[in-house]
Amino acid sequence: MSPTSSPATAPASPALLHPLPSYLQADQLGPWGNYLQQVDRVIPHLGNLARWAETLKRPKRILIVDVPIHMDDGTVAHFEGYRVQHNVSRGPGKGGVRFHQDVTLTEVMALSAWMSIKNAAVNVPYGGAKGGIRVDPKKLSRGELERMTRRYTSEIGIIIGPNKDIPAPDVNTNEQIMAWMMDTYSMNTGSTATGVVTGKPVDLGGSLGRREATGRGVFTVGAEAAKHIGLDISTARVAVQGFGNVGGVAGKLFAEAGARIVAVQDHGGTIYREAGLDVPSLLKHVLDTGSVGGFTQAETLADDKFWDVDCEILIPAALEQQITKHNAGRIKARMVIEGANGPTTPEADDILQERNVLVLPDVIANAGGVTVSYFEWVQDFSSFFWDEAEINARLVRIMKEAFAGVWQVSQDHKVSLRTATFIVACKRILHTRELRGLYP
Repeated sequence: MSPTSSPATAPASPALLHPLPSYLQADQLGPWGNYLQQVDRVIPHLGNLARWAETLKRPKRILIVDVPIHMDDGTVAHFEGYRVQHNVSRGPGKGGVRFHQDVTLTEVMALSAWMSIKNAAVNVPYGGAKGGIRVDPKKLSRGELERMTRRYTSEIGIIIGPNKDIPAPDVNTNEQIMAWMMDTYSMNTGSTATGVVTGKPVDLGGSLGRREATGRGVFTVGAEAAKHIGLDISTARVAVQGFGNVGGVAGKLFAEAGARIVAVQDHGGTIYREAGLDVPSLLKHVLDTGSVGGFTQAETLADDKFWDVDCEILIPAALEQQITKHNAGRIKARMVIEGANGPTTPEADDILQERNVLVLPDVIANAGGVTVSYFEWVQDFSSFFWDEAEINARLVRIMKEAFAGVWQVSQDHKVSLRTATFIVACKRILHTRELRGLYP
């Protein structure tokens, strides 16, 4: 986008505006292409810092690793693993590790870049990073999963560390995966390094409140935004896509505030109840069965009908690129709160904005997880741990302050909340880049 272009207009093809590195193909940019468009929209608002903007479009470091393991049947299987450090100007890299059969390099690149934006938006002293393995973990035994996790950790061990890059849970990873990663790194370095990962079990230096933090952040910014648009949470209808740590916790908190959770969708299907779902019962069902499918206290909808549900609040908390130009026009919500990373394409963003649907972008809405990961990291360094009430209070304060700043920038510049968040974050990142200068 040129400086004279409207920030609300997405480029037809991000590849045409960006000299691509040799390892990318213009027609297969995936989520990275969406990220590049988001950066283009913010450049006209960066002032003198725009001269550093190319920094945002190039990951600092990309590591692709082979992950061979012995399978239970005696064969040797090879998995493809990634760790991308997008930017470390403001501090060590920080970002999750996902295990999913559709993970790609461009996806991990985009996720690492969004982590840079997210960390800067809430002003925690991290850069952005992300990792992943192309695997369906449901097809592995527990022993195979552990061996794969440990081998992957050893392979990326040359670039991670408490002061270099700190992984965390993401899609299909959890506290146990983080425990194995921490132990593997510790064994390889010869000393217990609790601060190498966050999202660990509490008994291994994890933080109270970490598991619920992302969902709590989604609820906190949603409640703040609702005040600005005159939406009464206590009478709102909510639809949630994904009902795990993010969507499940957010749904629970909205229900406790009086909202009706009328529809939930996950990989197991879509359920609906106009009078509101019994959230505690649904959470137990998901814990017992692995999905919302088969929940008897609701009717089943065709998956595509999820986007037609009457609601005031929609929370996409599953995977990226779920809201597209094909379904954005069908959404009836007044507010979309992005619990997932990158769930809305730039084209869909424009459609929602034209229809006056307020989008609370992932880079601020789901930053609760990394905020409490920061608390965990600090607690590990000091070996002094806070109680859960203090952690939740600090989280809510930081999320409210960050959202207030983003809302003000949105009003001042007359831009979407996503562009406003990018303005806040990119200025912080590039100002740090300018202060540090280039070495040598």
